[in-house]
Amino acid sequence: MNAIASIRQLWSGTPPIPAGLADQGATPAGSIPTAELRELNAALPGASVSGVQPSETSFAGLLGQLVEGVNAKQGIANQALQDLQSGQTVSLHQAMIAAEEANVSFQLMVEVRNRLLESYQELMRLQV
Repeated sequence: MNAIASIRQLWSGTPPIPAGLADQGATPAGSIPTAELRELNAALPGASVSGVQPSETSFAGLLGQLVEGVNAKQGIANQALQDLQSGQTVSLHQAMIAAEEANVSFQLMVEVRNRLLESYQELMRLQV
């Protein structure tokens, strides 16, 4: 490999392959073969190989998912607190973490709702 080829590889972000390994078809250390990347991307829900997410979900769907997620976290926190009160093997730390996670997610949902409401009101104030 000459100096210009190694500079091009450094510029593109891939480390150069030593000359002895390049003849054997080796990949540089730390890089993942393309076949493994395709398998990893296929395992991710909604992911594509190009990294572009499909836009099949609507805005109402995203808000519905947000509310469902908050509801699920509230349910987990309630169950953890009930298990703690009944004396089951739930640590106090786990119960408090679940409760705080539910609280933070609920506060986030309320703030998103407030921002959306403010945006709607601002749009309604616009003069056409």
